[in-house]
Amino acid sequence: MPPEERTKETPQNEMPTRRVCATDEVNERLLRTVPGYADVRSEIENRTSRVLAFGAAVLRTGCTRIPVVVHVLHRTAAEDISDDQIRSQIEVLNADFRATNPDRSSTPPDFAPLIGDARVTFELADVDPHGDPTNGITRTSTSNSSFTSDTDNVKFASTGGADAWPADRYLNIWTCGNLRDTAGRALLGYAQFPGGPAATDGVVILHSAFGATGTATAPFNLGRTATHEIGHWLNLRHIWGDDGTGCTGSDFVADTPNAGGPNFGTPTFPHVSCENGPGGDLFMNYMDYVDDVAMFMFTRGQVDRMQAALDGPRSSIGVTGPCGGNPPEEFVEEPPDDGAVPFVLGGRAAAEIDPLIVVVQQLGAVLAGYSSAAAEGRLEARDAARWQQLSAVYTQLVALLG
Repeated sequence: MPPEERTKETPQNEMPTRRVCATDEVNERLLRTVPGYADVRSEIENRTSRVLAFGAAVLRTGCTRIPVVVHVLHRTAAEDISDDQIRSQIEVLNADFRATNPDRSSTPPDFAPLIGDARVTFELADVDPHGDPTNGITRTSTSNSSFTSDTDNVKFASTGGADAWPADRYLNIWTCGNLRDTAGRALLGYAQFPGGPAATDGVVILHSAFGATGTATAPFNLGRTATHEIGHWLNLRHIWGDDGTGCTGSDFVADTPNAGGPNFGTPTFPHVSCENGPGGDLFMNYMDYVDDVAMFMFTRGQVDRMQAALDGPRSSIGVTGPCGGNPPEEFVEEPPDDGAVPFVLGGRAAAEIDPLIVVVQQLGAVLAGYSSAAAEGRLEARDAARWQQLSAVYTQLVALLG
């Protein structure tokens, strides 16, 4: 569309009437088309299962700060979203992933004890891949009238999109207009699970479902589409297990009730399915399909799964340090005080434990001490620097364990 014909109006057919996400569809495509992806995904899930089953200590202590680059693809003026709209999305993510969002208080009493603080924060990158200063936003004019999850064309300059920044250093987020799935249905967004090709790693969001101001349009105007999709990027599944309405699927999280398919709109509590009464479906969870106003929590089990992703396939991204701005006390889990050192499972039977585990255990105990000091506000600057540096070493050692 020539510049003089640009409009600030959102096309009537680009916004779905209820939440639609193509992450599972993208995962299935990669399983079919990318050699080795199935094996990588299997190993990621096996490792995650081992860590969670044995109650292994969380490897990253404190909070992980993830640098974000937002690639804005625009054919119309509306699609060229403002810096303020982008910053509003970062603010939403930081509240949602730290469990400081005010609407978490709407969680029904049955589920309130499950609320988890993911200990992840986000910031727009201030250094680009070449080491130059940046505001963490790229803007690309495109002639594409639509983008599709089936082709990932939003992620390549050669197909009218924008190339990803190195996925081991940045969370890539693309925003665009008129986002479609394989069948041509309108989408709010989609993500790539850990383990996929680096060139397409990240999250894609429809511009009118991004952030909490500007072109963000109800009922998807509170920034929760990005929260949902980044949950996928950190290896979370949909709350009902992506089995249709069969009650046989699993999201691989122990504290999320089984559900008979997605919930839409703004359900009334309780909504019972799959014999999961009296509480029913956990529809207020970020990984269901309800409207933005109706979702406002991750569970502790989902937090463990996301942390396992940060310790494993996402271990190269972000930096760790004191959380600061801690969430309400009821969401803070204190480290164990029984003198036990953290145990990190290396994938071997107990009789064949890698000697390196002893080193990792001891370093884990040191990091747990720093974490406890930070939570109590008594971590000195010197120790904070050591904490960050040792956390990086810890991640490398864990990677050697496999």
